[in-house]
Amino acid sequence: MPVALPIGPYHPALKENTYFRLEVEGERIVNADLKIGYNHRGIEWLAARRTYHQDIFLCERVCGICSNAHSTCFCQTVEDLAHIEVPDRAKYLRVIVAELERLHSHFLWFGVAMHVVGFDTAFMHMWKDREIIMRMIESITGKRVNHGFNTIGGTRRDFTPSILKSIEDGINNIERAADRIRNTVTRDRLVKKRALDIGYLSVEDARRISVVGPTARASAIDVDIRRDDPYAAYSELDWNVIVRDEGDALARVVVRLLEIYESIRLIRQALKSLPSGPTSTDIGQLELPVSEACDRVEAPRGELFYFMKSNGTNIPERVKIRTPSYMNNAALTTMLIGNSTADAPLIIASIDPCYSCTDRVAIVDAKNGEITYVTMEELSRKKAQ
Repeated sequence: MPVALPIGPYHPALKENTYFRLEVEGERIVNADLKIGYNHRGIEWLAARRTYHQDIFLCERVCGICSNAHSTCFCQTVEDLAHIEVPDRAKYLRVIVAELERLHSHFLWFGVAMHVVGFDTAFMHMWKDREIIMRMIESITGKRVNHGFNTIGGTRRDFTPSILKSIEDGINNIERAADRIRNTVTRDRLVKKRALDIGYLSVEDARRISVVGPTARASAIDVDIRRDDPYAAYSELDWNVIVRDEGDALARVVVRLLEIYESIRLIRQALKSLPSGPTSTDIGQLELPVSEACDRVEAPRGELFYFMKSNGTNIPERVKIRTPSYMNNAALTTMLIGNSTADAPLIIASIDPCYSCTDRVAIVDAKNGEITYVTMEELSRKKAQ
């Protein structure tokens, strides 16, 4: 007879609220359910009540780890609506900051993963190395988390010669740090024993659930928006999409490890090929037609999608955001079944989940179980009634 084992709403490793209901027989998980919904912040509702320029900063608050990816995708969607051409130099600058953010995200994830498996010494070293990246981002944008680097038509800042030199030096240090991570992952028996053959996600299940990013690429799905739907200057640079076919937690570790080296390679190419010229287009008074557009970027966790509808004013009528975790979180119930409860925290962490950026409001009819998703405005009207 299976027994229900609740985990949450406080996660055993992360600092976001979510609830897992595991059904176990002894230590073996036989069924799993996931409930999010503790962190709804109404960002899409707010975005339809602020100007396009104000929304750049609002959308960065969707996720602190990939805030630059959100502002890039938002600005690209507005640029599509208004038919604004971004200068070549700004495209290369966007690549450099995007890949620095990917490095930051992956180093942060490796630290969390080592903490989950009980290797706190490695956790401390990886977060120490992550600080190098944070300082580089701060020297470029002036901020460590929400960067405010992008603007509609380009970037807000340019790179000075001293910043270029500091990035080159910093990337060399990061490459040495990546070598240390590689040694830890490939040589330490603790890491390999904890991650090998757990949290398996087959290519069929990965396609059925439509996972994205490193989670998809670790299950033999060759997908990456930077190559498949190029933006910024990615089409002008040479790099590889990392794909593994093992589908377990260790494969997701290896994909992120090898992606670190590809990000380093991209940054070095972008620095070497950085064109001269302006960093933004003078758009004057922003005028948008009554239209709609969508755009996407490859955030550190996978495909980030923005849809936007314009009504001809300086405030969008609708902004819809689909984050990578919205797709990847759904795979956890499949990945947990058949594993030990002791492996549950690492399996959950292996997809690099983000819960705050995925929450939606849902109303459940207690009589028939019917679920209805509503906007904040509709919820307010229901409350008034």
